[in-house]
Amino acid sequence: MAPPQGQMRPGRQLAVLGFIFVVLYLLVFFSGASGSLKDRLEPKLGLDLIGGTRMTLEATNSVDGKPPTAENLEEARQIIESRVNAFGVAEAEVVTEGNRNIVISLPGENRDLTDVGSAAELRFRKVLKGADGSGTAAVPPPAATPAPSGSPAPSGSATPTPSGSAAPKVTSSPSGGQGGMAPASPSATPTPSASASATPSAAPSASEEPVPASIEEQRKAVEQKVGAPAWQAATGLQAPADLTADPSLADKLKPFGTLSPQEVAVLPAQMQFNVPTIGCAQLDKRPPASISDPKQQVVSCEDSASKYLLDQAKVLGTDVDDADAVLDQTNAWVVSLDFSGEGQGKWTALTREAFNNEGQACDATALGQDGKCRVAVVLDNKIVSSPEIQGVLTGNSQITGNFTQKDASALASQLRYGALPVTFEPQESQNVTATLGASHLRAGLLAAGIGMLLVIIYAFFYYRLLGSVIFLSLILSALLVFGALVVLGRQIGFTLTLAGIAGMIVSLGVAADSFVIYFERLKDEIREGRSPRSAVPRAWIRARRTIISANAITLLSAVVLYVVSVGTVKGFAFALGLATVLDLVVVFLFRHPIMTLFARTRAFLSPRVSGLGRALPARNQQTQPRNPRAKEA
Repeated sequence: MAPPQGQMRPGRQLAVLGFIFVVLYLLVFFSGASGSLKDRLEPKLGLDLIGGTRMTLEATNSVDGKPPTAENLEEARQIIESRVNAFGVAEAEVVTEGNRNIVISLPGENRDLTDVGSAAELRFRKVLKGADGSGTAAVPPPAATPAPSGSPAPSGSATPTPSGSAAPKVTSSPSGGQGGMAPASPSATPTPSASASATPSAAPSASEEPVPASIEEQRKAVEQKVGAPAWQAATGLQAPADLTADPSLADKLKPFGTLSPQEVAVLPAQMQFNVPTIGCAQLDKRPPASISDPKQQVVSCEDSASKYLLDQAKVLGTDVDDADAVLDQTNAWVVSLDFSGEGQGKWTALTREAFNNEGQACDATALGQDGKCRVAVVLDNKIVSSPEIQGVLTGNSQITGNFTQKDASALASQLRYGALPVTFEPQESQNVTATLGASHLRAGLLAAGIGMLLVIIYAFFYYRLLGSVIFLSLILSALLVFGALVVLGRQIGFTLTLAGIAGMIVSLGVAADSFVIYFERLKDEIREGRSPRSAVPRAWIRARRTIISANAITLLSAVVLYVVSVGTVKGFAFALGLATVLDLVVVFLFRHPIMTLFARTRAFLSPRVSGLGRALPARNQQTQPRNPRAKEA
């Protein structure tokens, strides 16, 4: 005789569940596991449970405040992750959050991660003009004296890596060959008359790129702030103003000295350079990416003292193939630069252009002590060094300066992994001690334990024998979830956080609902007159649809929450979804088959033992036959 509809073979389902357990815990103990038994059974915990460092970086493309593209943000995430690993930070997690944030999490230890998010937007720009950057002086800085022989110049220098017979400062012919860069003196500038007589023809005009609407609106706001007379005076300047020759001009341009760095950043480059009341104190603090556009002329400062008008960037940080911190012949730390194939060609062309001062683009204020153009190495908004080109460079080069080993290694790491496509500002940094993390872990486990205990107490009180089914189901679900957490932590880096523990506690309520639905449906079947053995499969058929619908809604909610949320909320959604899926596995492969086995026992027929309550007595009363009447004689 065929089994009733909906009845399955419980032995097969339990065997499948056993197979899943065996495979899961084989992965737990042997897949990517090492160390002691405790180490093999330890899931990957988040920094809120074991302590660590968490830092949020906000990305911006430019001063217009627009968020970066998804591709640029992902590229930046990969570069930052490489920098974190290069600094010896193990098991760090670098993820994107929203459309402009990158979150760095380092469980287990506290350390400063600020440097890993520095933009390191390297640009090589020819120096066109120089002026005083104090913000108050009327004339350029005084003439310079050469740096002491045998010591690096304070502003740094760039020299070719010695190769063969080429010396670090050998001058080459314009036709090619290896050459050198002589370090420029930090105050190498011409006389005041040279600065005052500069004309626009001394430098090529900047690329006429359209100004974004948001920047144009900010410029109008700045114009209103400084006033029409000041704005007209600044617009009419063709060179850095000599305030000693025209004292009235000083009063007109004075409002520019009150502008914030953010307001200075939206001004045209010529205005930033020509207005003497705009100083390096404002220029150095401009927002990240203020001068990142390689197609535009820009203004930047060196040593917070001299400001320079710089040409378009002919060589970018992405043209650098490799960078290493090494000791030079004087035992000073330098950063050795190795350009890519295409980048080397750009670098050679730039040094040739600077060495020959093609088109007389470099003003007298921008020339070095040997009368040659200088090339500024611009890192973010500041000039790292501005060495004088001594020849056409066709080989590797060096950035030298007063570097310590730590500084040189950090700069080399930033350059080695490429210039970030966007720049960042630290928004939040959180350090959690190991003691506080352990306290959070104990509190989370205690909450989970109390929740499970309350469910079990209620189950045994209300369902009695059936409560054992609930108890065993919760234990099996907990073991499946624990094994999955260990495996997922190794395979995809999933970390268990307090939010994840909260998601699992919520899943206990979902599991309890499915028990109530099944058992109450079973009571209804028995009240309708069916035997316990036949009521079990029929109740399962009727309750199964409701259980699947309820769990599907919970799972769908977890998926939507995971997709649209950020940060620790994702951990909550992932844990809730994982626990819900595993609960369905237990429902189908354990709860129904074990109930089928229980239905065949005598204890299941006892209302006091089974927990079916008044359902069995009611059924017995309905099925009890009436006494036949005694036949009359």
